[in-house]
Amino acid sequence: MMITVKHPGKTCAKKTAVDDLSLSLNRGLATGFPGPNGARTSTSTVRARKHAIREVVVLEAAGRLIGVVEGLEAAIQLALAEGPRGVVCDLSGVLEDAEPLAVEVLATAGRHVRDWPGTPVAVACPDPQVREALDAHPLGTHLIVTESLFSAVSAVLATPTQAMERLQLAPHPTAPRASRDFVTRTLLDWRLGRVIPFASRVVSELVSSSSINAGTDIDLSVAWDHGALRLAVRDHGPVLPDQQTSALGLHGRCLSVVAGLSRTFGVMPTADGGKVVWAVLDAPRPQLLTRGIRSERATPTPNSPIFTDGRGSTEMPFCAGSSRQGA
Repeated sequence: MMITVKHPGKTCAKKTAVDDLSLSLNRGLATGFPGPNGARTSTSTVRARKHAIREVVVLEAAGRLIGVVEGLEAAIQLALAEGPRGVVCDLSGVLEDAEPLAVEVLATAGRHVRDWPGTPVAVACPDPQVREALDAHPLGTHLIVTESLFSAVSAVLATPTQAMERLQLAPHPTAPRASRDFVTRTLLDWRLGRVIPFASRVVSELVSSSSINAGTDIDLSVAWDHGALRLAVRDHGPVLPDQQTSALGLHGRCLSVVAGLSRTFGVMPTADGGKVVWAVLDAPRPQLLTRGIRSERATPTPNSPIFTDGRGSTEMPFCAGSSRQGA
């Protein structure tokens, strides 16, 4: 249980609008509590659930569109941080409402697909006006827009599966070296040798920053999709209030390296209170070699092999294990 409200009251112009109300909200997000019109304002909610087919996260919204778009934005970020097969925003419970401002905010979700390659985001919306407005928006073109939840999930599952490898690290001084070795091995395996010098520097700075600032276990993921290489470092340290405006807590040389070598970079909160700091690099490959990259989903398994660096140091404390699994 996330939020519990007991026995609040509200009056409007000497009239009682809410009296002795008890409310409990379970896991998920909720926005839109009673506003200036008291009980006449309906509550809008966003709830997340994981679809039974291949790790597709479905975000269910209900109420007015203007009341759920901000909650959807936050829920999309939390979902993407978990590395799903895809994210579907189900608006079948949203009232027909094509307010320009609401559609504009909803369309900006397309930037996550633009900046976070390989993980599709779909919108299932029965309202044809909203669908048309999303298709016409520059960022909305990055979204999969369909009429029903079934077609949205089907479209997500029909997209190519990105190549991905994972490594678990402990906050040890040698973690940056382990991350560089892992990225080098992965990119050589994918025949992306040209990007190794740049990716190694970026991942080293991200891991070093996480080790120093968060001091928690680190989950490193490396993903490639259509010429874009994504390096993501997840830790369990909270996103500080000033990190959005101070370039994610990166400073000095670290910020210069990441900003200078990346196409884009950013930070996402996680459901457990931690964060994912990520960077995307351009990593094109010759057309004849594109098929050489394996399309994988790297989910941790009990039998995941242990990562070993060039010296065979599997027992070093910085290296907790790696995951390498086919789709």
